[in-house]
Amino acid sequence: MQDAERKLLSLLMPEGLLEYFQILAVDQVDNQLHIYLDELNIAPTGYENSKLESKGFMPSTEISDFPIRGQKVTLHIRRRRWTVLDTGEIITRDWNLVREGTRMTTEFGLFLKKIFG
Repeated sequence: MQDAERKLLSLLMPEGLLEYFQILAVDQVDNQLHIYLDELNIAPTGYENSKLESKGFMPSTEISDFPIRGQKVTLHIRRRRWTVLDTGEIITRDWNLVREGTRMTTEFGLFLKKIFG
């Protein structure tokens, strides 16, 4: 059943979203769905071999998405930030770089670029 649920969710959410974000909660208020997502703890490109420590999340960003079954949809997205233990540098994922890779569609990359710049 888990594969069927994941496939269904991937059809309802922006393409590629479930590769980088976990759905934490879904609230239905009046005629609107609020979907809460946190970025997964996957090292950003270029830091795969670095010792990273997750330092929580950036403030949540609200994004309006396509309606589902006539209900407005708001995505509440929290991006993760990490500390590089060797240097103390605070980093976040570069969504422009991810879009150019093969693991994300251009549509999803442009979607995130519009949100996070």
